[in-house]
Amino acid sequence: MLFLFAILIGVLYGAAVYLLLRRNIFKLVLGLIFLGHATNLLLFVAGGLTRGFPSFLRDIPGEVEKMADPLPQALILTAIVISLGVTAFALVLVYRFYSVTKTVDLDELSENE
Repeated sequence: MLFLFAILIGVLYGAAVYLLLRRNIFKLVLGLIFLGHATNLLLFVAGGLTRGFPSFLRDIPGEVEKMADPLPQALILTAIVISLGVTAFALVLVYRFYSVTKTVDLDELSENE
């Protein structure tokens, strides 16, 4: 399972870098989205995968070693909220850019100058 997550994280980072290097602004936003998802999965895997155990336990002796670490889960929730805000802001910027220039391709923009 860990190997599958490692491959998925690598594919997401690769797709994000590929999309970030394109000349289309909308593809740049998609690259930012993929980058955020890859980072969230990386935090999730780095926190350790514990199946079937909750993040918080009551005072049960001997069960503390089995509990899941709540810190990566809190970091991922925070990262999801931040990436949602960044994505919304970037989409508004792309919409405004398109409404002014009537193009999303940066090559066409440099030719029109």
